[in-house]
Parts: sequence; C-alpha cells; structure tokens
Amino acid sequence: MNSLYFTEEHELFRESLKDFLQKEVVPHIEKWEKSGTIERFIWKKMGEMGFFGINYPEAYGGLNLDFFYTVIFLEELQKINSGGFAAAMWAHAYLAMTHLNAEGSEAIKQKYLSASITGDMIGCLCITEPFGGSDVAGMRTTAEKKGDKYIINGSKTFITNGVYSDYLVVAAKTNPSEGNRGISIFLIDRVTPGVSATKLDKLGWRASDTGEIAFDNVEIPVSHLMGEENKGFNYIMQHFASERLIMGINAHARAEFALEYATQYMSERTAFGKTIDKFQALRHKLADCYTEMEICKQFNYITAYRFNKGEYVVKEATMSKLQSTKMADEVIYQCLQFLGGYGYMEEYPLARLLRDSRLGPIGGGTSEILREIIAKIIIDKKSYRPVVNN
Repeated sequence: MNSLYFTEEHELFRESLKDFLQKEVVPHIEKWEKSGTIERFIWKKMGEMGFFGINYPEAYGGLNLDFFYTVIFLEELQKINSGGFAAAMWAHAYLAMTHLNAEGSEAIKQKYLSASITGDMIGCLCITEPFGGSDVAGMRTTAEKKGDKYIINGSKTFITNGVYSDYLVVAAKTNPSEGNRGISIFLIDRVTPGVSATKLDKLGWRASDTGEIAFDNVEIPVSHLMGEENKGFNYIMQHFASERLIMGINAHARAEFALEYATQYMSERTAFGKTIDKFQALRHKLADCYTEMEICKQFNYITAYRFNKGEYVVKEATMSKLQSTKMADEVIYQCLQFLGGYGYMEEYPLARLLRDSRLGPIGGGTSEILREIIAKIIIDKKSYRPVVNN
C-alpha cells in the first residue's frame, strides 16, 4: 500500500473491485472482444456497485469520493486485458458524465446523470469530426436556434460508446463565424429522429463500440443546451485536463500489468538450463522497463493528488498523457519480446495489450498536439485557466 496516497479504505475498495471484475466481467471478455458489444447487464451491475458514481454528488446517487478511488477504478480496469471494456466504462463515467455534472441543468442531472450513475443509461461524448481530427476549433457540426429548438447538422467520428449509448453529449457551432468562441455543448437522446450511427472496425479496443455519428436536421429543445451558449470550447478544454490524466493513469496501469505478467513468465520459462530471468540482457531490460513505468506512475499520482485538491493541472496532465502513453507502448512492446513467439500468440495477453495500447498516443489528443500545448506553456508562456461560469 502506498501510504502517501491510499488509505485502508482505498485498498478495501481495490480488493472489492478486483473481486467484482474477476467474477462478473472476466468470464465474458472473450465473447465481448469477438462481438464488439458489451452486454447491458454488466452496465447495470457496475452501477449497482457504485462504480459509475465514485466522484459524483450524493444528490444524484453518487458516492462523492476522492479522486484516488477513480485512480483505483482506472488501474484495475486496465488489468483484465480488455482495453475496449475499460474504455467503454471510463468514457461513460468520465467523458459523458463529466459534462452532465459540470454543465447540465438540474433537470438534466436528475434525469440523465442519475440514470448514468445507476447504469440504466449509457453516454458518449461527441467532439472529434471526420474532417477535423485534433482541430476542435475547426469543427463543422452546427446548431441553429429556431424558436424553442436547436437544429443540429453534421457528423462525429471515433466516438467510444457511439453506437449503443442512450444519449450523446455533442459539441456543435452555434456561431460558426466565431471559430472556437462559437461552440456550444448539447445533450441529444439517441432515439431523436435524424441521429444515425455506423460502427467502425478497429485495430484494438475491440470490445468497445466505436462509431461515426451523423446528425441530419436533429431537433432538440433549447433546454438541452448545456452551460452557456458559445462557451463549449472552454468547457471542452477544461475537461481535457482530467481526460489526459485519466489516459496517463490508464497507460501506467497497463504497462504495470504487462510487466507483472512478463516477470512471472520469465521466472517459469527455462532456456539453456535456467529460467530466462537469470540472463543479464533480459534482467537489465526488465529493470529499465520497470523504472520507466514507476517514474510515470509516481508522476501521475502526484498530479492526481493536486487534481484532487482542486488545482488546475493542465500542464502536468498533458505531460502525463504524453509520456505515459509513450512509455506504455515501449514497455508492452518489450514485454511481448520477452515472451518470444508466445508473445505473438493470441492465447497470451501481450498481443491484445499491444494493439489496445497503441491508441494511447492518438485518442484524447495526439502526442503531436500535446507537445505543442506543452511548448506553448513553456516557451510562449501561455496560461490556461479554468472556466468561471456566470
């Protein structure tokens, strides 16, 4: 137990979550990896256990716990070897639901946030577009106000939970001539006429549904505007800090899982009359990998500690995702090498881990974009500040 960050209560939660995942989730993983569909019953069970409400207010059924419970939630999800299942869960709980809680009206919170916490509703966050990629400000999806309604037109892509979710948190331009100053955030029910989704075929994260979504004259009530009109870009930027930190934590956790598996394998695999963990070339490489993983892990923990205190850690969260996802790819690649030919076999975990990990430096802001953000902070002295709602 790391007494700097985790209490006995944290560790009890970790053991409870581990037990739940092994009993309720792991037996179904192979089926979901093949089908690309996570069955609804597990969402409800996750909700009943309180896993979706960790950080959310008790008024809506949440537990209002500190961020290190979330750290545990993220870490343990990475250790059942299904990046897709993990992504579906945290994209619901920390992308879609974050916006509901931060910008949603009381009516939206009562209906959608409460049902999201119980697992009765699944959400997705729709920002990336087919022609925009990392260029959030260049999005083309529009929301035109007509009387007491908004008319949404456009498309989104690479959306986790994009096909099977019940509602969509959507960024659209309410004032296209104003660039990033003209973006707003909306809530759209899946069953609203004009909403359609196409499932995408991916290299990894195969258990999760990733979709391209089209909006064709979708009418929603003005009450489904979240927060203030034309402040959407600021909301998105504010929540990117938590998303990047989450992806950094995911990365150190999956690297740690790969190393634990490889270390166990090396202690049992023999060659030339001894276990392969006795060969200096392999021992020293393993030592390097563990060192790189632990450095990222400890940086993520101190950043999580500051985030938990309410600090705006946009620089550190960006660094977390940049370095941790790079580290995870390199460590998992090396762990596959430790297994030799068996690492290339699907019955061993490293093949899937390698595929799933590769999205780390792409999703939630590419490494190239993150480097530019860090450069702006360090070189150009750009200051990012949290949004203050009126």
